[in-house]
Amino acid sequence: MSQPLVNPALLPPGVGDIVAARAPQGVQAINGPAFAELLARTPNVLFSRHALERLQRRGIDLGEQQLHRLGDGVDRAAGKGSRASVVFVDGTAFVVAVPKRTVLTAVDPEHMREQVFTNIDSAVIA
Repeated sequence: MSQPLVNPALLPPGVGDIVAARAPQGVQAINGPAFAELLARTPNVLFSRHALERLQRRGIDLGEQQLHRLGDGVDRAAGKGSRASVVFVDGTAFVVAVPKRTVLTAVDPEHMREQVFTNIDSAVIA
């Protein structure tokens, strides 16, 4: 049986439904509460189940500073009226549904070469 990637009890109300994803078969759960604590301190950006899986599979580690920069990038995109944006933080691309402030997927620099980003209306370097 898979384990939660993030402990929903550590998250603000309403956020648990989005980030309390379960690890797919064969993918290990994130150890310790560190990532969940960071997410709880950054309630202005949510992560979809798919995004959490991509972060884990691709070994993308986000620190507090990167999460805050991601949030600032989403704020800037929202300020310009963006609906779907790619926010770049330290070479990692985050596709974000701006009105919902939800990261849909993440692509690290190693996998960037093969990617085509479609249905976005803005790009932000954060």
